[in-house]
Amino acid sequence: MKSVTVSIDVPQTPEQVYGFLDVLAHHERFTDHYLTDWRRSGPDRGIGSCATVTAALGGVKTDVTIEVVEADAPRRIVERNVSAAGRRLAHGVYTIEPLRTGGSHVSFTYAWVRAPLSERLLAPLVRAVMRRANRTVMGRLATELARHVGVGGS
Repeated sequence: MKSVTVSIDVPQTPEQVYGFLDVLAHHERFTDHYLTDWRRSGPDRGIGSCATVTAALGGVKTDVTIEVVEADAPRRIVERNVSAAGRRLAHGVYTIEPLRTGGSHVSFTYAWVRAPLSERLLAPLVRAVMRRANRTVMGRLATELARHVGVGGS
């Protein structure tokens, strides 16, 4: 399946955005509209940070294990997502780039490595649902960044 990418520009520096995203517990604040019942394990931040959550999208609920598998401060965080009893494997990649005018361009790409047959058959619909949910994530991330680190150099 083709990946889904969403993005947003925020006034915080790449270091501030990365510092916020690096703490997996912070993700609950901006994803809890569809990822609930967070159970965290491993370190609080960085590679090995892990959470199992309940995802509710498109009328379907499933447990998802999210683990940070790569981290390149302050530019990139890669999460591995396993769900559907192991039939779904995907990567979520946050990329943070500085803007020439200050602030950061933050993008999130969800890329399926393996998906159940039903999702592959309904790929356009599945991608649209994921894109809509993750666009909401980006807006909520911007709000949480403003609350947590302020604007620009605050």
